[in-house]
Amino acid sequence: MDKRVFPEMKKHLGFGMMRLPMIGSEVDTEQVKKMVDLFLEKGFNYFDTAHGYIDGKSELAIRTCLSERHKREEFLLTDKLTSPYFKTEADIRPFFMSQLEACGVDYFDFYLMHSQNASNFQHFKKCRAYETAFELKKEGKIRHVGLSFHDRAHVLDEILTEYPDIEIVQIQFNYLDYDDEAIESKKVYDVARKHNKPLLVMEPVKGGSLVNLPDEADKVLKDLNGGSNASYAIRFAASFEGMEMILSGMSNLSQLEDNVSYMADFKPLTEDEFDAVWKVRDIFKSLDTIPCTGCRYCIEENHCPMDILIPGMFTCMNKKMMFHNWNQNFYYEDVLTVNHGKASECIGCGACERVCPQHLPIRKLLKDVASEFER
Repeated sequence: MDKRVFPEMKKHLGFGMMRLPMIGSEVDTEQVKKMVDLFLEKGFNYFDTAHGYIDGKSELAIRTCLSERHKREEFLLTDKLTSPYFKTEADIRPFFMSQLEACGVDYFDFYLMHSQNASNFQHFKKCRAYETAFELKKEGKIRHVGLSFHDRAHVLDEILTEYPDIEIVQIQFNYLDYDDEAIESKKVYDVARKHNKPLLVMEPVKGGSLVNLPDEADKVLKDLNGGSNASYAIRFAASFEGMEMILSGMSNLSQLEDNVSYMADFKPLTEDEFDAVWKVRDIFKSLDTIPCTGCRYCIEENHCPMDILIPGMFTCMNKKMMFHNWNQNFYYEDVLTVNHGKASECIGCGACERVCPQHLPIRKLLKDVASEFER
């Protein structure tokens, strides 16, 4: 971690602006301002957003809370090109310029081809998205071109072979997904290293799943007498060679304070700490939980025609399975399905599954949710 490909990145923790604190349906900008200020004050400078995050409100929060209040040289900003927002090559530049305007900046430090997989990569190729990004780099509107990736390792190998000028790769990497056959985190990591690409890490705490642990797993980490559950997950990801930046989607000031406390002077996991997180992984594998990260792609980038709050339902199901919390029955009835569709109302169109980064069989899982909560 000491050898930086991008020395302009200060520290190894990035602020992911996807799960910001909210007041109702609006971003809590006053709290975000405090978070941004503290993040910069502690010596960190990397921020990450995308147009689809929080229904477009993440980019606007960047402008309100960051770019309008701090000098441009004080921070690095990453944005992304996402497939639902362009149909042809001609759509890309206008969309890109609208992103600059939304964020209140003249250039992006990093611009990623978003959520690449075998299917949408063909769309990006057909629309010359990579070529357009490299042209924007020559014009000074992008400093570095990269991609974020959600597929099997062989697909990343194909993309990096076809586009060797890609400068950085963002992958999902955490101790729960490390050897998962659906995510292939370790295999994807190995492909990026084979191509000598530095890495950005998303979902190091798997959407909070590695923070709110079941009792048995929680005790394993508490017995270390060290940091928070989040600290072990984030430090795990940062302990591997080539990890340029670990993104954390911090949702309140206390989470940010915790994260910067142990990443200000990062230290890799010890052997005992590695043993502990592997034990936690094995405990998780023994549970019948749904590996949803709550990214909300299924309902924000491809709106469910039945208005089913899919991530909330999966969280509800997991909490009941892990903690035997019967309050989840009331939450399902009184929150998730009030003015929204029930799990049983899924029409099986499959639109959600086509955009799910975790490759979850959502239609089948919704039937399981319905069976559990609609008896």
